[in-house]
Amino acid sequence: MYRNDGFRELERQECLRLLAKAPVGRIVYTRQALPAVLPVNFCLDADCAVLLRTAATSELVRAVDGTVVAFEADEVDAATHSGWSVVVTGSATVVTDPAEHERLVRTGPRSWVPSPREVFIRIEPELVTGRELVGGHSMYGLDLSS
Repeated sequence: MYRNDGFRELERQECLRLLAKAPVGRIVYTRQALPAVLPVNFCLDADCAVLLRTAATSELVRAVDGTVVAFEADEVDAATHSGWSVVVTGSATVVTDPAEHERLVRTGPRSWVPSPREVFIRIEPELVTGRELVGGHSMYGLDLSS
């Protein structure tokens, strides 16, 4: 995040609290040497890792397993010029442990587009950053809503 850009920086715990409320986020990864962004539903695990559920044969699984990715979620109110954005950066891995997979079937995110064979992707929250703009006011006291 850039300091003094008019947004309030959020602490890690506040970022995770906001992230837990968001129904959809975006995973940012590399596809054929180019940046790719994919909207996904998700949830946070008890250790605050980001969990995704997808088809075992999906391109996403092949592209992210064992790589560093970014995950972003936000909430924006265009009418009041306010909102927040949180970015989690960390290693993504496909959950291969059968017991862990079974636990996540019960507690993890539900697929919006179920497939016959699904896997879970875990993103470890190595770096968690966020920022907020409240009511269209910058840290300089400027009203951005006019």
